[in-house]
Amino acid sequence: MNPDSWEKLFAALSDPYRRQLLVALLEHNPQDDTDLDPLDIVAETERESTVLQSQLVHDHLPKLDAMEIVNWDRETGEISTGPEWGQVAPVLELIHDHKGELPDGWL
Repeated sequence: MNPDSWEKLFAALSDPYRRQLLVALLEHNPQDDTDLDPLDIVAETERESTVLQSQLVHDHLPKLDAMEIVNWDRETGEISTGPEWGQVAPVLELIHDHKGELPDGWL
């Protein structure tokens, strides 16, 4: 991997919600952004759920879509793996396969 690929990988994985979103795509591709918790990332309060939904559509999905790690169809709400998915998939698989061994907050 070249240095730009590493930067993209770390930027994509730097936020816990993005990590959860990307790991969820490993399990179910495509996803849908139409409900308040499209990736089954359970918010503890209604306010937290609303904030996560706002962050999803205004920050996380646009960022991942611009990196071409995911394809996000804003009209249908479909979220699927993008052309650069292969750059992050091996690390996501490691995270997924060892999530029970990771420290709290990693996923």
